[in-house]
Amino acid sequence: MALAPSNNKATLSFSDGTPALELPLYAGTIGPDVIDIRALYNRTGKFTYDPGFLSTASCNSSITYIDGDKGELLYRGYPIEQLATQCDFLEVCHLILRGDLPDAAQRTAFVHEVTHHTMAHEQMQFFLRGFRRDAHPMAVMTGLVGALSAFYPDSMNLNDPAQREISSIRLIAKMPTLVAMAYKYTIGQPYMYPRNDLSYAGNLMRMMFATPCEEYECNPVLVRALDRILILHADHEQNASTSTVRMCASSGTNPFAAIAAGVACLWGPAHGGANEAALNMLYDVQRQGGVARIGEFIAQVKDKNSNVRLMGFGHRVYKNYDPRARLMRETCHEVLNELGLHEDPLFKLAMALEKIALEDDYFVSRKLYPNVDFYSGIVQKAIGIPVSLFTAIFAMARTVGWIAQLNEMISDPEYKIGRPRQLYIGAPRRDVVPIDQR
Repeated sequence: MALAPSNNKATLSFSDGTPALELPLYAGTIGPDVIDIRALYNRTGKFTYDPGFLSTASCNSSITYIDGDKGELLYRGYPIEQLATQCDFLEVCHLILRGDLPDAAQRTAFVHEVTHHTMAHEQMQFFLRGFRRDAHPMAVMTGLVGALSAFYPDSMNLNDPAQREISSIRLIAKMPTLVAMAYKYTIGQPYMYPRNDLSYAGNLMRMMFATPCEEYECNPVLVRALDRILILHADHEQNASTSTVRMCASSGTNPFAAIAAGVACLWGPAHGGANEAALNMLYDVQRQGGVARIGEFIAQVKDKNSNVRLMGFGHRVYKNYDPRARLMRETCHEVLNELGLHEDPLFKLAMALEKIALEDDYFVSRKLYPNVDFYSGIVQKAIGIPVSLFTAIFAMARTVGWIAQLNEMISDPEYKIGRPRQLYIGAPRRDVVPIDQR
């Protein structure tokens, strides 16, 4: 929506003789004010320099709010603690996508709409055959999501609200099916079709773990745990993958291509691959001796000259305890209790590492608390999801956030194609010399 500046102004002064510049300030509903620098270049011939966009708001948004100092996360104004304990994932999808939690009739209609779009085009199975069986699931997912544009050409126009709506439902509905297909392909088992009588998370588990040989019964504790993982990862403000989706969609490309770009970005170990990296760290410590050698591992982490990193702890945004981690910690212990895995060597190691991080002054003083990736990785591993599939589950959860952010950008009257500027530090202008004179 169009914004109105506040009555306050910011004055920018220069020591090189450039006249001072008065810039408008904008205030959000909550959070810090922002300085509107759009006139800066035209008025002064200067740009701002902000690598990593640590102090730059690239857009206005009404979807998600984070206060990293307080450890607060809101979806459309609702605290994540309330949503994760009182709503299911599709209710949260309705909230993020359409702005409000659904009433009973709206929930029934939305669940029906999503549920009846879960089947993937049959030709997608043959598309999968082009991948190696040992391909990483995220490589497969990037291809599958991008390929949806070839199978659903009737919903590719970003500028048509009706087409954006149907592509949104198709993406949310088909992601669990694609994730399960990617998994089944790697292990050589038959694909399982979705069932309309199961929940969103329950459908994913059945499509992943069932075979045509016998019925698969979903454990409600595990289904609820997976549903909570999806809720906690549904959106997270202007992170790398969300910014990628917005940037990609700003060119006018189709929704499926924009979401595929988000999937590719999410694959990075510093972003969506963090829970995979955390589990791989636990495997490394286990191979080195497990709980008995954890003291040596912690000493290496504390050693500034060591290359050993503690994965799954701390967060770039949260300078307090990640609110999602508190919720995921409860779920983690519920799952381990349900499955009797507290004495399993890997999970015992994880809990020992958690205890140290929550009590050791080195970690507490640096606010290196276990984050949501640490716990969600443990939960997914306990459920039976292979480590290589963790980021694909994350992508499935984040799809609704990406779509909502994309829709919000396209509807913004101030929307323009993304085009960051740069500070050029290369060679000055020079002329080509004939080759025989060089």
